[in-house]
Amino acid sequence: DALPISTTMASEDHDTLIDIPSSVSTGANLVGMHNYLAMWEKSVNDPQAFWMEQALKHLDWIVPPKTTMRGGFETGDVAWFPDGYLNVSVNCLDRHPPEQTAIIWEGDDPSEVQRITYAEALAATCQLANALKSKGVRKGDRVCLYMPMVPEAAYAMLACARIGAIHSVVFAGFSAEALRARVVDSQCNVVLTADEGLRGGKKIKLKQTVDTALDSAECACVKSVLVHKRTGGEISWVDGRDQWMHEAMACERPFCAPEMMGGEEPLFLLYTSGSTGKPKGVLHSTAGYRSEEHTSELQSRIKSR
Repeated sequence: DALPISTTMASEDHDTLIDIPSSVSTGANLVGMHNYLAMWEKSVNDPQAFWMEQALKHLDWIVPPKTTMRGGFETGDVAWFPDGYLNVSVNCLDRHPPEQTAIIWEGDDPSEVQRITYAEALAATCQLANALKSKGVRKGDRVCLYMPMVPEAAYAMLACARIGAIHSVVFAGFSAEALRARVVDSQCNVVLTADEGLRGGKKIKLKQTVDTALDSAECACVKSVLVHKRTGGEISWVDGRDQWMHEAMACERPFCAPEMMGGEEPLFLLYTSGSTGKPKGVLHSTAGYRSEEHTSELQSRIKSR
């Protein structure tokens, strides 16, 4: 990613000015270093006004905020847009043109390609959200995602955001012990996984790892496991706990009313690697994360032509 600006490259002898072609800069979010610097200066000189402007301009709110931020790092009680209400899945899906492509997915085999519209992604997200609700998941509950790189992983994250559940993504290469530690720490109710993953032509036995991780009294909090059929490989099955994800979704409506979430209410948990000790779960809130993420995207993204 790069800004569509003329870039000066410094060396010991001279500076080289590289002009960005108009084919790249046309339609970009920011054109010219002067515009970038003006935006940066406003964020530094008046951060309260800057971030409120970004939040109101780029996010869809159910109840717009009146407060940008309160608290501080000194007291450890920073809160962003605490009096605003929104839903992240609405901002990611509902507000976009239904027939516009939302996801271009390429599988482990480059010939396996899916182009998924916003309408299709929204319908799948709502069906999965309703399936989670049918499993008893409610606002504030934790859901663990141990998924391969498939569109269903995005649906899972957005489905949790849709109903106010807190998702915890665990890298689908971690061991059963690492997965168990994160499930136990967050007290997840449901785990979403796949039969197997594919990486570099090799099959990764994800369901087997989940079964090993959950084979402990510590994981009694997990009541359901939804399994995405990725390869169709042979897997073990726990009756009453396991269900195919596509079958659970097929029973549900493609509509799920979005939960109204306060700006400071939790969105997701992300754990540290644990390489220097016990993994620590970092809790990201809804509005502050989404606003900063969108603004960073605006500054770094150029429009493909």
